[in-house]
Amino acid sequence: MARVICITLNPALDLAFELEELALGTVNRPKHAQLEAAGKGVNVARVLAALGHDVVVSGFLGRDNDGPFQLAFKHMGVTDAFVRVSGETRINAKLAEKSGRVTDINGPGIGVDTAQVASLLDTIEQQLNDAPADAILVAGSLPPGLSLPAFSELLTHLKATGVPLWVDTSGEALLRAIEIAPEAVKPNELELADWAGSTLESHDSRVNATTRLYQAGIKQALLSAGAEGVIWVNTCGAWQATPPSVQAVNTVGAGDTFVAGMLHGLLSQQDKEETLRFATALSAESVRHVGVGTTQADDFSLLLQRTRVQHLHASHTEGTL
Repeated sequence: MARVICITLNPALDLAFELEELALGTVNRPKHAQLEAAGKGVNVARVLAALGHDVVVSGFLGRDNDGPFQLAFKHMGVTDAFVRVSGETRINAKLAEKSGRVTDINGPGIGVDTAQVASLLDTIEQQLNDAPADAILVAGSLPPGLSLPAFSELLTHLKATGVPLWVDTSGEALLRAIEIAPEAVKPNELELADWAGSTLESHDSRVNATTRLYQAGIKQALLSAGAEGVIWVNTCGAWQATPPSVQAVNTVGAGDTFVAGMLHGLLSQQDKEETLRFATALSAESVRHVGVGTTQADDFSLLLQRTRVQHLHASHTEGTL
């Protein structure tokens, strides 16, 4: 299996509650509560490790409350290469209602400085010296103290290692990442529209904008297209996956599960259709419960069968790929 370095710059302890319905201004008693070491890169690492990959986790952790992370990393079977900084890692509260509505209350994160960013780069370099990596993922929001120019510089250094760089972030950080042209990014429709400078009101406009992303140097251009599922443009053309219908309980972690599924498929040399089908089905599995998706679900093979994958007509990308 592959070796992947998953970097979470702004991790969190996720405190997730499952509620019938959130009632403001009064006491709520959840059906289920779970405290979990998390952050987008940590979530991706959790899925990849369960799929048998050799995973290194890194980023910034507060020294004062890193115990739950240490326990989680040991349980996951991943290598802990996080840089410890003074203070406590943030806590995020996630309130998931039976209707599928999720309310997030996210802490601001622990501040980092230039020296700590340099220490992170040194740590990644040491990991690469110890053993080659097949991919590097940078996922999640930016911590306080890490400016957009510093983030761009960090990505530039990581890309210069020659290891395929995947970036899963949002907002201005995503736009900065696209400028660096990593191996893969996964904007949503609003983010891609912002980058493309046009509204994405039709299927063709979404495919065309994703194709432009590919032309900008993103070899794995992925669009999270809401009800349309996922659009993927790569060297073989444009693909679309529509997930199976499931009862959504908690969408937190679905995007991270999808990214992990894509990495797993590509690094395992699966064909394009199989890769996209697997990632989409695994993501659909994840929304039925708190946490990331698992292939151990009794009906996972059925979810795979019900995931629709289409290799879009050449007219969508003719002359551009």
